[in-house]
Amino acid sequence: MDFKERLRELRQQHKLSQMDLAKKTGISQSAIAKWELGKTEPTASALIALSRYFGESVDYILGLAD
Repeated sequence: MDFKERLRELRQQHKLSQMDLAKKTGISQSAIAKWELGKTEPTASALIALSRYFGESVDYILGLAD
């Protein structure tokens, strides 16, 4: 599983829209949409924000670990 799939999976497991996740993490909704479409990749600071919010490692979010 790659980053875009893992992000969508985590967001849906937490029953969040892209806008909900944006509000909770301080990341723009458009950035989240682009990541889920595979058009862009997140910055290190965005990965840390996602990791803290979901309580998962950055490696897990990136799809490098199960």
